[in-house]
Amino acid sequence: MPHKLRKIRKKRGSRTCGYGRVGQHRKSGSKGERRAGRHKHLWSWVLRYEPDYFGNVGFVSPKSLKRDIRCINLKELEEIALKIAPKAKKAEKIFIDLEEMGYNKLLGEGRITIPVRVKVSQYTKTALRKIEEVGGEIVAAKEIEEAEAAG
Repeated sequence: MPHKLRKIRKKRGSRTCGYGRVGQHRKSGSKGERRAGRHKHLWSWVLRYEPDYFGNVGFVSPKSLKRDIRCINLKELEEIALKIAPKAKKAEKIFIDLEEMGYNKLLGEGRITIPVRVKVSQYTKTALRKIEEVGGEIVAAKEIEEAEAAG
């Protein structure tokens, strides 16, 4: 049964196995798979299939400009008010200083049943409406500073 040997079997022992001078068969390996060479030999592929691959988009805000906003909802404010309620006098509204507790914004999620007086620098319209419905009030930190400076 005749069978043809692979050409390399004939070339074995002939020093360069049919590739000419030493070194002509070197340096021809993989051209890099997809990621390698995108700015070189795969440039036309990048232009066609992934034109947005290179380059930056947008910018990152400096950390010094970012503000750390710590929020609290009305439902959590109610829990705080209930803890303070036994200590407060019956006739007075319960005073809660959220800035002292580390919060700087009051959000309006949940409901509140106790009239409270809250000191906070920022608040939402919903929070203001719900607190005023129960007979409470929000005092912004700026208003307090202005009142202390004036009188």
